[in-house]
Amino acid sequence: MNVLEINNLTKRFGDFIAVDNMSLQVKEGEIFGFLGSNGAGKSTTINMIAGLLRIDQGSIHILGKDVSKHKRFSKMNLGMVPQDLAIYEDLTAYENVNFFAGLYGLRGAELKEKVEEALEFVGLQDQHKSYPKNFSGGMKRRLNIACAIAHQPKLIIMDEPTVGIDPQSRNYILTSVRKLNEMGCTIIYTSHYMEEVEEICSRIAIIDHGKVIADGTKEQLKSIITNTKDVWIEVKSLEPIRVDAIKEIKGVESVQIDENIVKINSDTSVNNLNTIIEHFINQHIEIRSLEEKAPNLETVFLTLTGRTLRD
Repeated sequence: MNVLEINNLTKRFGDFIAVDNMSLQVKEGEIFGFLGSNGAGKSTTINMIAGLLRIDQGSIHILGKDVSKHKRFSKMNLGMVPQDLAIYEDLTAYENVNFFAGLYGLRGAELKEKVEEALEFVGLQDQHKSYPKNFSGGMKRRLNIACAIAHQPKLIIMDEPTVGIDPQSRNYILTSVRKLNEMGCTIIYTSHYMEEVEEICSRIAIIDHGKVIADGTKEQLKSIITNTKDVWIEVKSLEPIRVDAIKEIKGVESVQIDENIVKINSDTSVNNLNTIIEHFINQHIEIRSLEEKAPNLETVFLTLTGRTLRD
């Protein structure tokens, strides 16, 4: 069963086409990674799913019902964890969750029960009387999640839920995502941290210029680029490195700098490792370590879009 079905979806802003005839399906029980660089159309699509933007062409169905015709049904079955925190600093944690749960029609004893369950789920039951202004970034993110899940939606969109938080809070949230999925929630997950997507998502769609350019499991996506390889070279200093010169080496398709590591993606049919090493030696660049890496999701994304996820 498809919990979410998007057919020929299009959204324009003047002459700019933000979403271009997009179609995709999210099956029940999936943690579905939805990846795109800034400006790719990801946020526009999410806002149309959530009913925050009008659809120009095409359709979106949640649990088989058209979101344009069944707005209340869609709202009741969708939980939205936005990238920008949607909490009120002058309300306690309990009052925040109580307010948002009340918007979905929960009342009385049921409302109280669901609010307490949501706070317990995100580990904030002991902070229910505290104000978010005194919370850490990770605690605010967890409260944001509690506000989105108290009404127990079937589909949850998590848009960058771990941005700007410490590793411990990130791990807590990723564990919570898995638990929600085990409890029967279907989740659409977006992140600029590719390792998160690779770790938790069962299927992934990559979008670029408003179109789905690849869709499948991690293994299926990696199989797209079996004709490329990665060489990671750790150097003492980046100062003498010229990316454009490395790109001129035969077979090299892309070069990315990550701290003191030069990540080179190259055509497997070209045996150019010695040439690459010679280039570094000739430029008097001290190599600390060299490693050939199997293709990962980040390599797939870079190969297909020509950009990194954080661009």
